[in-house]
Amino acid sequence: MRVLVIGAGAIGALAAGYLAEQGASVTLTGRDRDVSAIRSRGLTIEGVRGKKNIQVDFTEKAGGSRDLIVLAVKTQDISSALNENVEDVATTTFLTVQNGVKAEEILAVTVPRENIVSSIVMFGSTYLEPGRVMHNFEGDWVIGRPFSAGDGSILKRIAEQLSVAFPVRITEKINGMKWLKLFLNMNNCLPALTGKSMQETFSHPGIACLSIRLLREGLKVVDLAGIELAPLPEFPVERLRCLAGMPLEEAGKVFSQMMTNLSREPLYGSILQSIKRGKNSEIDYFNGEIVRLGEKFGVDATLNQKMVEMVHRVENSGRFIGETEILNETGGIK
Repeated sequence: MRVLVIGAGAIGALAAGYLAEQGASVTLTGRDRDVSAIRSRGLTIEGVRGKKNIQVDFTEKAGGSRDLIVLAVKTQDISSALNENVEDVATTTFLTVQNGVKAEEILAVTVPRENIVSSIVMFGSTYLEPGRVMHNFEGDWVIGRPFSAGDGSILKRIAEQLSVAFPVRITEKINGMKWLKLFLNMNNCLPALTGKSMQETFSHPGIACLSIRLLREGLKVVDLAGIELAPLPEFPVERLRCLAGMPLEEAGKVFSQMMTNLSREPLYGSILQSIKRGKNSEIDYFNGEIVRLGEKFGVDATLNQKMVEMVHRVENSGRFIGETEILNETGGIK
């Protein structure tokens, strides 16, 4: 397949780099500073597969036809990425990799629904600087159709293409899996507030307990909304519900251990990575999604609303917030 990856951030660069390394016909496009760095130095990937410098085909502005376009931009940038890079949406298959649950709806405003394939990346990557990313941990690339069963052959073709570089799974429950993944991303707001790595942030007992309170509130909202969560590879729904059902301080200790052992290298959540790059984050599509759903079904989501407000404060002020201040504003440990 002729593959175009739009977005040279943590996930886009990693995907394009590993696919190119295996001889795939892949082109990467992104912001000027990323393209310039790759042009002059190649793409450097460090981490669990060792340090590699990979030559990747790149372009400042995409054009021409592609079989598959991987949209590796933030949810809020999908529309502009399409306008700038895509000429023909009728004959191209689009693969979304965004966290949250709104990417496919936004894409469907412009792209025929039968051309949209949704995915979840279970591997972790960090954007270090233009042309350089860290591959923090391995994981599956899960793909499925968000709107209908459609033609199953395209899923097999995409899986065959991606599997040269990543373990791939095809699922019929991609929407329920994306909702569960939302819960794994909800706590990205906390490193974004502290400005610290996930390991350092969640080593604080009070912050770890705050994470559990956010999860409990989110579960109450989705349950009353009648949304069915579906298990992710290596992460069953029962694990989330068991964690949320433990006594708070016990659950906080378990969660802290999980998060501090995610990666040997410092791991920064996607929201903090956006803030450090001077970009607006996806907080409105993470915790903000819980808030919107709560408003729709009349369920209180005050704590997640507070996270949205505080992250926007950090975005606008450039000032990170200490753990004590965070806990004071969110009611401490309850």
